[in-house]
Amino acid sequence: MKITVCELPNQPERISDAWSGLVVHVKKNSSDLVLLPEMPFYRWLSQSRDVDPAEWERAVTAHEEWIDRLKDLAPARVMSSRPAVTAGEPQNLGFVWEPAAGHLDIHAKYYLPDEPGFWEASWYRRGDGSFLIAEAAGARIGFLICTELWFSRHARDYGREGAQIIACPRATPRSKQSKWVAGGQAAAVVSGAFCISSNLAGTTAEGGDFAGVGWIAEPDQGTILGTTSAEEPFLTLEVDLAEADRAKKTYPRYVED
Repeated sequence: MKITVCELPNQPERISDAWSGLVVHVKKNSSDLVLLPEMPFYRWLSQSRDVDPAEWERAVTAHEEWIDRLKDLAPARVMSSRPAVTAGEPQNLGFVWEPAAGHLDIHAKYYLPDEPGFWEASWYRRGDGSFLIAEAAGARIGFLICTELWFSRHARDYGREGAQIIACPRATPRSKQSKWVAGGQAAAVVSGAFCISSNLAGTTAEGGDFAGVGWIAEPDQGTILGTTSAEEPFLTLEVDLAEADRAKKTYPRYVED
């Protein structure tokens, strides 16, 4: 299958131009699956510790409007996360979008940082702790949304459940870029799945400085097959899902818990 990862600017005034470029890239490469960054269609609210429920609602609305535009990428399937209000509580929901069915929420982000630039636990509530596998474009896929990448037992569990891809939509800073790439490699090795990630990019008026650097890592050694950059913000590679199935039978994946 052909997988596209990307980096998108977290500036509202730039997202439309970036989107147009992504649409052209996805069509040109006949992508089967596209991963977008974490909550990509509104400014990063967690930059500030001053929680504003009205701003959260505006972010929810913006993402709902943009989800209607995911059809621009059809027939590719699309994965990302979105701000939502569930049973009266704000949450960050990982979803899969398909041309026929629309979007389906799969996983509510559970591990929430709370520190300068990333006051997420202040802004919204964690999910119920379930990490479910989605099926999209003929692949079995698990979500690890940003910080969840560091809780490797879930990558291990996904692998045991037959996941072929682990999708990690991110909003991570430039100052910690190399650490995140290493985390993606480790998740691939632990799970025996391709680990794919897309990230926000660039500086923001609120003081954010996002790294970009989306990646695709292979499932055996965790080798990075390719990354995005400011010069090349979109990356599409063709991968063989059978490699993930084979990797699960080799070290360290076969070792019993």
